[in-house]
Amino acid sequence: MTFDDFQLHPDVADGVHGMGYTKPSPIQEQAIPAALAGKDLIACAQTGTGKTAAYLLPVLDFIAYERPAHTTALILCPTRELAKQIDEQVEGFGYHVGASSIAIYGGGKSENWEQQKRALTQGADIIIATPGRLIAHMQLGYVKLDQLDFLILDEADKMLDMGFSDDIIQIVNHLPTKRQTLLFSATMPNKIREFSKKILHEPEEIRLAVSKPAENINQQMYMVYDTMKLALLEHLIGELDVQSMILFTSRKMNVGPIERALRKKGLNVRGITSDRTQEEREQVMRDFKNKQFQILVATDVMSRGIDVSELSHVVNFDLPRDAEDYVHRIGRTARAGTSGMAITFVSDHDQDAVVKIEKLIERELEKKPTPEEIGPSPEFDPKKYRGRGASGPGGRGGKSSPFGGGGRSGSRPERPASSAPKPAIAVAEGAEAPAVAGETDEQKKRRKKRRRGPKPEGATSGGIEATASTTTESPAGEAAPSVDGSTDEAAKRRRKRGGRNRSGRGPKPEGSSVAAEATATSE
Repeated sequence: MTFDDFQLHPDVADGVHGMGYTKPSPIQEQAIPAALAGKDLIACAQTGTGKTAAYLLPVLDFIAYERPAHTTALILCPTRELAKQIDEQVEGFGYHVGASSIAIYGGGKSENWEQQKRALTQGADIIIATPGRLIAHMQLGYVKLDQLDFLILDEADKMLDMGFSDDIIQIVNHLPTKRQTLLFSATMPNKIREFSKKILHEPEEIRLAVSKPAENINQQMYMVYDTMKLALLEHLIGELDVQSMILFTSRKMNVGPIERALRKKGLNVRGITSDRTQEEREQVMRDFKNKQFQILVATDVMSRGIDVSELSHVVNFDLPRDAEDYVHRIGRTARAGTSGMAITFVSDHDQDAVVKIEKLIERELEKKPTPEEIGPSPEFDPKKYRGRGASGPGGRGGKSSPFGGGGRSGSRPERPASSAPKPAIAVAEGAEAPAVAGETDEQKKRRKKRRRGPKPEGATSGGIEATASTTTESPAGEAAPSVDGSTDEAAKRRRKRGGRNRSGRGPKPEGSSVAAEATATSE
């Protein structure tokens, strides 16, 4: 099959040939006819399979035939890098059509705001936008999408992961109900299916199996504690012939320390995060593509906006959330028949993710230990470590290390506030403790126990002694300072509490829980 079989408008066909496309990819072969037929579509195919052309060509074909005087298509995507790439594709495929487009991205009202406002006011055939930025413009009233023909969601799974679902629904509520909606995603979790029911009408579904990593990718996994990842990275880079490398980390705060550590080793490295301006990010990507430096450190959020060929190495400093994302990441090396290496660091709390990856690629991967000169290595035992948050040879990593802590992202889980109120009321001895709104029976018992005073010496307690609100917090191991009017017995109780509850927060009410997962830093 060739692109000529789609019978596209001659101007669109000229653009396809001018871009050097001859044979459609599997996703293009299935999605383009369905889109040309006017059907809603939900399509799943991994990154790099040609999804952009799969939805752009039907839109450009519509514009070439109908020549509408209003905005024809709105394309929503998760990152500014991807928005810019799509805009460039419109320019290439639509060169002979004369279709206009504008990419809407950036934060606040500083970056390209006036230029974007003028384009939106004057109108464009195709608008490519990140959801948050588009809403900022829509709130000012000059964005007119009431005659829109196409709504396209690109990388829908990533947009939902980034928390854009409410923004997307808000945008959809301002669009005409009679439209064609195309949803493209690299993965197909249940949340995508449920979300698609809200915005698509009787969609045709296309799901291509995630292709296995190329055989010429040398996949290596290293068992390593979070606190030793940086030392292992430096050790491996010293032994490798790195021509060009992308290193993926799950946390934005890790990019700077990694970049600085590698520079101290004399390596030419740069980092890219959402904190940098668009101009800075574009300059970094141009320099990397032009081989101006050899190592690029990027976050997960940036990963889908990076389009670079001829990579010699990919490093997963942190394992990705989904097994499919692992395949997408390492697939950036060993392209066009070349060879490449993909190195993945596996900490103790990541082992269940390795099991999912091996199941997806239908292959068991060798797990190498951390070299002895660097430090101890965790054993590979997914059942043993499942649900744990350890990150170092002795347990959790300390907060002083940017790579320490439990959870998938390497950060220590936060302790959420208890949903039940914690009464802390000083009550005179012999008086009835007052009721507290929302108080449980168990908490009421504790208050009464505090009213009765301490148990006689030698008595054992089966419960936890609560802390009154008058207690002064003290550093761990130090006696609590005296309080005016307090008795010696009260001072003893305060010292006892200071030694048992080092955080100074008082006992945790029954029923409260500790978060089991770390929250990755949001871009």
